[in-house]
Amino acid sequence: MAVGRQLFSHTTQALVYYYKQLPIQNMLDFDFLCGRETPSVAAIINPAGAGGFHNLFFGQHQILIPLYSSVEDACAVHPTADVFIDFGSHRSAATSSKLALTQATIRIVAIIADGIPESDLMELIDYAKSNNKIVIGPATIGAIKAGAFKIGDTGGTIDNIIQFKLYRPGSIGFVSNSGGMANELYHMIARVTDGIHEGITIGGDAFPICMISDHVLRFNNIYQVKMIVVVVEAVQSLVEVLTSGKINKPVCVLWINNVRLFKSGDQFNISGDESSCGQLEALKDAGAIVSSSYETFEVSIKQTFNKLTEEGKIVPIIKEVTPPQIPEDLTTAMKSGKVRVPTRIVSTISDERGVDVQYAGVPLCVMLEKGMGIGDVISLLWFKRSLPHYCTKFMEICIILCADHGPCVSGAHNSIVTSRAGKDLVSCLVSGLLTIGPRFGGAVDDAARYFKDAYDRNLSPYEFVEGMKKKGIRVPGIGHRIKRGDNRDKRVELLQQFGYTNFPSTKYMDYAVKVETYTLSKANNLVMNIDGAIATLFLDLLAGSGLFSKQEIDEIVSIGYLNGLFVLARSIGLIGHTLDQKRLKQPLYRHPWEDVLYACHVK
Repeated sequence: MAVGRQLFSHTTQALVYYYKQLPIQNMLDFDFLCGRETPSVAAIINPAGAGGFHNLFFGQHQILIPLYSSVEDACAVHPTADVFIDFGSHRSAATSSKLALTQATIRIVAIIADGIPESDLMELIDYAKSNNKIVIGPATIGAIKAGAFKIGDTGGTIDNIIQFKLYRPGSIGFVSNSGGMANELYHMIARVTDGIHEGITIGGDAFPICMISDHVLRFNNIYQVKMIVVVVEAVQSLVEVLTSGKINKPVCVLWINNVRLFKSGDQFNISGDESSCGQLEALKDAGAIVSSSYETFEVSIKQTFNKLTEEGKIVPIIKEVTPPQIPEDLTTAMKSGKVRVPTRIVSTISDERGVDVQYAGVPLCVMLEKGMGIGDVISLLWFKRSLPHYCTKFMEICIILCADHGPCVSGAHNSIVTSRAGKDLVSCLVSGLLTIGPRFGGAVDDAARYFKDAYDRNLSPYEFVEGMKKKGIRVPGIGHRIKRGDNRDKRVELLQQFGYTNFPSTKYMDYAVKVETYTLSKANNLVMNIDGAIATLFLDLLAGSGLFSKQEIDEIVSIGYLNGLFVLARSIGLIGHTLDQKRLKQPLYRHPWEDVLYACHVK
């Protein structure tokens, strides 16, 4: 490690390994507090994903941080980013950190994970030392240069950072093994001094790659650092560097092997074994200002700082810098009751936020326990209520009867041709669905509207049919290209049979049968079709169940509920035709010339 070298500056940038939104946003918020012009995060490396960008905030503005899938690519595009922050797990961090160390552009690697195998650590230590690289960690929360740069969650929340005065540089160099006490020490130092210049936690694992003594030496040779604060577990290397004569700045030490970390009773106490006492005396003899408790540690730091100030070695900060205010995230502000914002989407049919997804207030587990079927799902998600069994059964019958009508109808034909063109399943399904309209399948809604209007106005079949004829409108739900009065659609008969057997009332179906009788007297192909049967029986379902008001029925008929039933049903068949063609490996479809009337001469 280069003695006297500052680890970070106001322009330092990092590559972050693995996307961790909160720590990354925390770093960017710190940048904004410090008045940085450029974000400290240059890029994110996501080895399991592809490239692209992540949308984050830099003050009030949104910025795009580029994503890379490899360390090499990120280093090549961002050669000035010389810090590598590794959020990988203990299983992968050694490999990714070693790869980062081998990159010429990387100067510092911070390893957040703990529990890295000892053999991997030894390899990292050897490589870092032989290549003049710096490794912070493993098991570290990171490091910070006040007013310039920080790693991840170092310093805690933005409120903590402001309270600890980490947004501007002070005069104290701080180093500790683990990060458990770092925030509390930053707070203490801010209370009794002008604050941190640089703070670092080298890591709490048994084999930290850099030693406490390395950073004490470095702090001693940084002009802006006027005193050094150390929280240490193993004191041997610290004693050695202090007795070497290389340290000429005050060093305040809290040896946590001798101090209880958290208050439980009166105070933190020194343990009484002779070995500890001997090492404690060795620290004092080496010139360290050693504290016997947490409370006296604060006192010794304050006294040391005040003495340096009196001697003129530290110039007091005359006017405290006021940092800019970080805009509060909308979610946080809403939780605290500071703002109210209208929602962008309103949903009344389902809720996935709890333990179990709910359809119209009914948990999925309850639906499965009761053996509810697809008809019940439709009743809950479309009508927002549990309908009687005959209603849900009717909808299921409609789905069965309308699922497919052979390969020759327009929807199936489109899906087949699209499938044979090699398109994906969704494209094939959509190509078939787009043919549904007034001439194919989409007449269910129109049939319901016209039959309901005619019945509710007490029009006779003659008045209804002839009135539609005068308007130039074919009666939807009546007429078939194949079926005749003497060869009725079996599907219509099955629906009528179910309705007559199970519905409390079939007044709309009865009216449709009378209309059919009249239209058959005019032409044998003007028979009730499946659209007319579904439409009129659905009207009977709505009116006869007693669960819908007149206004609700009018709304259901007007906004497309009934066509939805046909679309849902026919999707099953269209998917079937798509998969059938793919399974049969059918070639690209080309329509035969013989089936085309070429009439280019016609004007």
